[in-house]
Amino acid sequence: MKLNSEPTASRPRIAVVYGTRPEAIKCAPLIKAIEAHPGLDVTVVVTGQHTEMVDEVHQIFGIHADRDLALMEPGQALGRLSGRVTSATSGVLREIRPDVVVVHGDTSSSTAAALAAFSEGIPVVHLEAGLRSHNLRNPFPEEGNRRMTTAITSLHLCPTPLARQNLLAEQISPNSIVVTGNTVVDALLTAKTDADEPENAALRAALDSGRRLVLLTMHRRESWGKPMEAVADAVRQVADAVTDIVVLCPMHPNPAVRTTLTERLGGHERVLLTEPLSYRDLVAALRHAHLVMTDSGGIQEEAPTFGVPVLVLRDATERPEAIEAGCARLTGTAPLAVFTDAARLLLDEDAHGAMAQAGNPYGDGNAAVRAVAAIAELVGIGTRLPDFEATAISDRAIPLNV
Repeated sequence: MKLNSEPTASRPRIAVVYGTRPEAIKCAPLIKAIEAHPGLDVTVVVTGQHTEMVDEVHQIFGIHADRDLALMEPGQALGRLSGRVTSATSGVLREIRPDVVVVHGDTSSSTAAALAAFSEGIPVVHLEAGLRSHNLRNPFPEEGNRRMTTAITSLHLCPTPLARQNLLAEQISPNSIVVTGNTVVDALLTAKTDADEPENAALRAALDSGRRLVLLTMHRRESWGKPMEAVADAVRQVADAVTDIVVLCPMHPNPAVRTTLTERLGGHERVLLTEPLSYRDLVAALRHAHLVMTDSGGIQEEAPTFGVPVLVLRDATERPEAIEAGCARLTGTAPLAVFTDAARLLLDEDAHGAMAQAGNPYGDGNAAVRAVAAIAELVGIGTRLPDFEATAISDRAIPLNV
């Protein structure tokens, strides 16, 4: 699919808009691939929501933000944030006049930026398109955000064949869909080689303990309250029962999360509660983990890159590919299920090995190359590459030539 616009004298300009650390991580390989393309220019626009964490990602990947909207505001309601992002992004787009705007995923700010581009008559490219839980309330507001973004997108860059099927079921034109793989795998393969000695003291202590590392993360809105309490109680029981493990639990800044985890897990000698990990330290933790327990969407995609089994602490997931591939299990939040699944993977070597060797259905390290080829085709200066097929394990990735 190509745009019906006349070519300009200058190279087509691609604006990439994001604001959170997960978005920055997944957009970084795309930005670097656009920079390397001889026929494209890129402008990076950040909304300023996670300034310090985004700055760290930029430093790791050598990215400079061309525009910072500086929209961070403590306790900001989703509606207010969305309105401010739409307004501020519209102003920047009128100034820089890009040919295409790229947004990522399912945050409220990415949907707002997509709406700004659509309102300015600029084609939207949606990176990580097609994820669906088929439940508007879970996850909230992400499921609604991604559906709204789909409706105004010109080019859908899907991470997996299943994501493509989701869009086809919604009558999205096949010509507007490209399966790229997930750029999070590209990012991990780069960051993995750059990982240094961990900065986080709790992570260092865990790695020096001689025990197997269990990484636990919970932060989602739907996990607050009783679900998180139930999981924390089960994890404490696991730590009591399996004495050769250490549980590392980076805590989200939200008081609803910190209070529950501190009350339920604090004081256990083999449970280390700590501040959020930097991206470098998260990569180090994933590399050394024996088991990951999480409600995070991103970590569900990242852990299989390192062959680490994942227990998904949610009742539903929009990322079923890992479960179908066998490298993740949808455990939920019921205490007995959490305890049983975790204990089995910690005590049964065959069960653990089967999940660890299942491979990675999310990418082969070439997602950004495929994405840029599709964008180049969109603006009339190239041809898309063959779609990603979930057959290669990421650590064996073979670079594609454009």
